[in-house]
Amino acid sequence: MHFCQDAKGVILLDILPQGQCINAARYCSILDRLKEAIRRKRPGLLKRGVVLQHDNATPHSANLTQQWLQRYGWEILPHPAHSPDLAPSDFHLFGPLKRHLGGMAFETEDDLISELRN
Repeated sequence: MHFCQDAKGVILLDILPQGQCINAARYCSILDRLKEAIRRKRPGLLKRGVVLQHDNATPHSANLTQQWLQRYGWEILPHPAHSPDLAPSDFHLFGPLKRHLGGMAFETEDDLISELRN
């Protein structure tokens, strides 16, 4: 799961289909969708500049991704590999999400995805 947020909330949620792996091309397609979602939901953000925080996973550091980021002038906020510091999402998203989903049972994966999107 990839999600993108700002201070106002989640801008984009991308759930990788079961059995698929993330690679640089898929990550760049997520960035394309994020750029479009920002244009629709937070148009001023594109004018002020986008700063991403992501780790050094291969799809994030791949040449294809770096070229995409340079093309659109998006900045990367460093997050050292294996850092013990929590990303804001670890605290502000995953904790509340875990509490919300705790005890729920889903009949299908689509039911779970629907609840995540809500």
